[in-house]
Amino acid sequence: NWIGDSQALAAFLMLLIGLLITLGIGSSFSTIPILAIIYVPLCIQFGFSPAATIAIIGTAAALGDAGSPASDSTLGPTSGLNMDGQHDHMKDSVVPTFIHFNIPLIIFGWIAAMVL
Repeated sequence: NWIGDSQALAAFLMLLIGLLITLGIGSSFSTIPILAIIYVPLCIQFGFSPAATIAIIGTAAALGDAGSPASDSTLGPTSGLNMDGQHDHMKDSVVPTFIHFNIPLIIFGWIAAMVL
């Protein structure tokens, strides 16, 4: 009720909630079915097009995948970079990936939801 008819706020909140859900699960592929069940009715209610709905769900799932400590996107690089035993998983893999991937992704995902 406090969102009102604001598609912009609804899209932003759906992206943030998707980020949190995917961070906990650690896999965007596992999160898409969960998000789709919740987000498709919400997107229909807010009047998003099918393309915008796909953009919101896909972006929301991809957001957390890059920043999750349990994700393949962060575990793989850590495995390779820790050959010398000096690589910190959180500080050297998770945080930079989260900052450099998720900030642009949330911006462009939100723009895609608004334009489509």
